[in-house]
Amino acid sequence: MTDFKPLSGMKIIDLSHRLPGPLCGQVLTGLGATVTKIEDHKFQDPFLSGLFAQFDSSFISWYENLNNGKVITRFDFNSEADQEKIRKLVLDADAVIMGLPEKTREKLKITDKDFNLKKPFVAIELLASRREKKSMHDLNAMAMTGLLSLYVAGRTDKIIDPPFLPIAGINFGHKAATDLLAAFIKSSRTNEVQFVKTYMDEATEELLGIFWPKADRDSGRKKFLHNGIYPCYSLYQTKDAKYVALAAVEEKFWLRFCEIFKVKTTLDRFHHSDSSLFDEIARVISSFTQNEIAGLVKDEDVCLSVIS
Repeated sequence: MTDFKPLSGMKIIDLSHRLPGPLCGQVLTGLGATVTKIEDHKFQDPFLSGLFAQFDSSFISWYENLNNGKVITRFDFNSEADQEKIRKLVLDADAVIMGLPEKTREKLKITDKDFNLKKPFVAIELLASRREKKSMHDLNAMAMTGLLSLYVAGRTDKIIDPPFLPIAGINFGHKAATDLLAAFIKSSRTNEVQFVKTYMDEATEELLGIFWPKADRDSGRKKFLHNGIYPCYSLYQTKDAKYVALAAVEEKFWLRFCEIFKVKTTLDRFHHSDSSLFDEIARVISSFTQNEIAGLVKDEDVCLSVIS
């Protein structure tokens, strides 16, 4: 955790659940804000106690990490006394990350019309989409924005495992933190409440779409540096069936890699018209265990790393 704490003294209420909202709060916690996550004592965050936690225990670990450093407070949302406590906490804060249904907000008296405050205050709501009315998860956002087309390009598998992390949701959480801070700057200048709605599909397109723009999709090109077109930038299996990541893009790294591992080739590191250079690197790497490779590159700057 960084020692850079510019948000020390800022109070934020997190009324969200699952991934993007809590991640937004976690980013702000890391920057020094005091973030209080409020949950219903019975209907807690689904990552901790609900559907997700029931079918995959890894979500419990996610919950713990997403909310590490926050103050976790649980109330009875049906209790009038607790409703007043929640309302006071929200109105005393500098910002609220909203993730409650409208009916619950009405019951707690924390709808937008209730935020008639004469001080800097931000209410940010994380929503799936401005244009789509359907429910949406991370994978849907990646599909709708065209980004998954790069992931499935050229594959004929009947079933394809999704990307290994919820990339759109992670991106969305960080975008929401940025939106909240930008709105708070404006609120501080105008002394007016700022209401912000931010959308997962738009955040996915805005930030991730940069790296797989529509022009590239329409061109028909499917392979790039970062998804495995070049032998010098790929993952290779070791003798003990583990893996290493080679990213020797620059010539100096590539030449030193070839020296250390005695790669026998006259081909350029970007040669990809056939698999011959891939095969040669795979042959060499597979002759060493992962630990042996770690030892060989311990004091070398070659952009080769074991996958731990």
